[in-house]
Amino acid sequence: MEKNYKTKVFSNLAWRLAERYGAQIVQFIVSIVLARILMPEIYGTVALVTIFITILQVFIDSGFGSALIQKKDADDLDFSTVFYFNVVLCCVLYLGIFFLAPVIANFYDNTLLTPIIRVLSLSIIFSSLKNVQQAYVSRNLQFKKFFFATLFGTIVSAVVGILMAKKGYGVWAIVAQNLTNLALDTLILWITVKWRPKLMFSFTRLKSLFSFGWKLLVSTLIDTLYNNLRQLLIGKKYSATDLAYYNKAEQFPRIVATGINSSIDSVLFPVLSKEQEDKNRVKTMTARSIKTTSFLIAPIMIGLAATAPGVIKLILTDKWIFAVPFLQIFCLDYMFFPIHTANLSALRAIGRSDLFLRIEIIKKIVGLTILFITMWFGVYAIAWGLFITSIIATFINSYPNKKLLGYSYFKQIKDILPNILNALFMGVCVWFIGLIKINYILLLFIQVLVGVVVYILLSIIFRNETLKYLLNIVKDFLRKRKNNTGEKDETNISN
Repeated sequence: MEKNYKTKVFSNLAWRLAERYGAQIVQFIVSIVLARILMPEIYGTVALVTIFITILQVFIDSGFGSALIQKKDADDLDFSTVFYFNVVLCCVLYLGIFFLAPVIANFYDNTLLTPIIRVLSLSIIFSSLKNVQQAYVSRNLQFKKFFFATLFGTIVSAVVGILMAKKGYGVWAIVAQNLTNLALDTLILWITVKWRPKLMFSFTRLKSLFSFGWKLLVSTLIDTLYNNLRQLLIGKKYSATDLAYYNKAEQFPRIVATGINSSIDSVLFPVLSKEQEDKNRVKTMTARSIKTTSFLIAPIMIGLAATAPGVIKLILTDKWIFAVPFLQIFCLDYMFFPIHTANLSALRAIGRSDLFLRIEIIKKIVGLTILFITMWFGVYAIAWGLFITSIIATFINSYPNKKLLGYSYFKQIKDILPNILNALFMGVCVWFIGLIKINYILLLFIQVLVGVVVYILLSIIFRNETLKYLLNIVKDFLRKRKNNTGEKDETNISN
């Protein structure tokens, strides 16, 4: 039974990773094409608008999605109640931002932002229709549904965005791509997921779910406001072009790190929620998540930082070369994300949303202090300030679990240290190769090849426990697939 459960978790993780990376690879390719067609300031303009929409997106979930996943006996009344509440709330939010659009445009001294804000904000309505469906899929570990919904919407929207950009629609190409992606994603999810809202609503259930979810809502809202404050300040104090370099550089490591992180977290949270009464089990799974995620993320982040100039020149062309220092800083930042994600998932799973909120407040006080110090010294200083804040936040996020799970910060650092040291040694090798004066495309190929070989060899030489664990999981998964295929063949023969 234990093996079957592990296989089920691994299978869902595989589908989640396929969904995340399938979509992100397509989006990444589209962003490359659009970046070659459009100028950096156009991306900066869209980023200015996205700041406000991202903040409103927090209210769409309102913590209810996590509450539905965490609640052991959630039923149709719970899901239907949250669905209707979300739809009404999002309609109100859309009307609010529709009428506030001129105010936001005036804040940036750019009246052209008004129609862009009003159209792009329609994403709020689409999100309200898919939020509960997403919670249903996560709760029931049906991540295969996500794969088809996300990939189809991403591919079609990619075609729409590229065609509009080539025809000279500028900023509207990016707007159309985003809306088409979300609309199709929502539509396919409704087609593939069987759950439908019933004609029922309960204020009592809403209140019960909100008692857990409101702390997560406030935590997420604080986090979102805080994260977007940097972009808001860059766009207001500096320029849309500076914001474009900052955002585009952050996109590269985010695609990799959040793809792995969110995939593992989306599977880990419901799994931990089912095991919430067994603290030792939660500790073991949290430690495994940190080790596994860092094993995958650390070498990619260090390698990307070491090859940053070549990557930017190859993918975005020389007009984006000023994004290189930002890219290297963000790679260092995202390398520590496994500690953030695993610890926060554990807190949510065992129902300690109160602690979740407290540590978010503490982290933001620290972060805002650093932000208001660095904002006067330029955009690069703001980026370095974010990295320093992230390092401090790893300690803050892990602190409660020392008492709750017996899993201290130093134990967590010890768990990921072999992966980081291997990645750093690999990064030094890759950087030295970058000093060779040859064609930058050939050089980049050699750097990537050497980086992969060096990291794997180091993991084998030092008998990295996580590599062995992953290989065993893959073997078990393939063995089960083979056995299932054999059973089907025997059944067909007997029939």
